[in-house]
Amino acid sequence: MRLTIIGCSGSFPGPNSPASCYLLSAEHQGRTWRIILDLGNGALGPLQQHIPLETIDMVCLSHLHPDHYMDLCGLHVAVRWRPDGWPAERIPVYGPAGTDQRLAAAYGMDPDPGMHQDFSFNTWTPRQPVTVGPFTITPVPVRHPVAEPYALRVDCAEDDGTVRTLTYSGDTDTCPGLTEAAQDADLFLCEAAYQDERDEHFEGIHLTGARAGEAAAEAQVKRLLLTHIPVWTDPQTLIHHARDSYEGHLSVAVSGVTYTV
Repeated sequence: MRLTIIGCSGSFPGPNSPASCYLLSAEHQGRTWRIILDLGNGALGPLQQHIPLETIDMVCLSHLHPDHYMDLCGLHVAVRWRPDGWPAERIPVYGPAGTDQRLAAAYGMDPDPGMHQDFSFNTWTPRQPVTVGPFTITPVPVRHPVAEPYALRVDCAEDDGTVRTLTYSGDTDTCPGLTEAAQDADLFLCEAAYQDERDEHFEGIHLTGARAGEAAAEAQVKRLLLTHIPVWTDPQTLIHHARDSYEGHLSVAVSGVTYTV
């Protein structure tokens, strides 16, 4: 399984990265499967530097804040208005309840039919796995001030029989669901939007570097990759404080970089 960081800027696109968007790809049964975790604003352009849009097998949304879903509006245009027609079937989109209505409202469309001609909308059921190709995605409720925020645990069955696990925190503060979703993960892609000392008094919205490190240590993950870092937050401060509790491999996500899980 490969993880490509399309966008990792927290809350809005930064000068060096779009907002949240992560491409997972894996070989299985003679072809490459590709899923997208979140498609935040600014991500659709850089995504095309890595894959043709028609090769997306599924889009998985952690929650419905614009920096995590808004570029689905652009993907709708690509599907609907491609001059030679879209060569694939409707793209499956999994997200919180009301994802279809939120997208229609964002684009100023009547929700009936909205974007249903382009996307096959599906609602997450907490802890109920969804499988596409080699990927099994399990949504686990977490702690963020929006309806139905989820961490996404992705298990990938390799052709040699091994299973690799990536957990994406979505947006969350410390909570039991985050530890549950990340338990024993090979790679923990974890948000750390709040800077230690400066923001640590805020509760129930985002993690600091220290709280991300504590979650990674509690879940015993093999690798911690900090992400969703706003332009005003210092990555080195996050790493320093995460290291207080987490002893494993630790780094910061960089847009355009591909990691092997």
